[in-house]
Amino acid sequence: MKVKEKVWTYRDYLELNDDKRYEVINGRLYEMPAPTVFHQRILNALNLLIYMFSKRNKVGEVFISPVDVILSETSIVQPDLVFISKENKDIVKDRIYGSPDLVVEIVSPTSYYRDRYEKFRIYEEAGIKEYWLVYPGEKAIEVWVLKEGKYELYSIASGEGKVKSKVLKGLRIDLKEIFGEG
Repeated sequence: MKVKEKVWTYRDYLELNDDKRYEVINGRLYEMPAPTVFHQRILNALNLLIYMFSKRNKVGEVFISPVDVILSETSIVQPDLVFISKENKDIVKDRIYGSPDLVVEIVSPTSYYRDRYEKFRIYEEAGIKEYWLVYPGEKAIEVWVLKEGKYELYSIASGEGKVKSKVLKGLRIDLKEIFGEG
């Protein structure tokens, strides 16, 4: 007889009483390890570029992890970077309650399946307009956009080149600015 696993909820998540970072994805609790220095360098570069673009164009607000994004009672995530447009600002309170316009996940070997498949599906189902997957080892970025309820690949670059955003019209990011000169 198979023992039924506990379904974690937002309330359970809030009752966790330690200093560790967690996410709840489809009712399953995941502990999140501390990011590597390389991960943080990539996040800093992306944050700087997206934040400055957002501020200069007065289009919305950018948050970096850790920040709780409550997508449902059983899906509470902490994307590496979150953009919320001015039009969507009502979801920002003490945490983010609802679907951001754009999320970025920096993929590590231990988070690959979760970021590429599990989060991909819940972000798609939640109606997040744009999802960036950043692959440090490959020095690559994929930009996925929602079209008729499903993600389709909008922009991709690997090794060199630029990626562009549909949500942040006019934003183009050269991979050299994120990963260095190679």
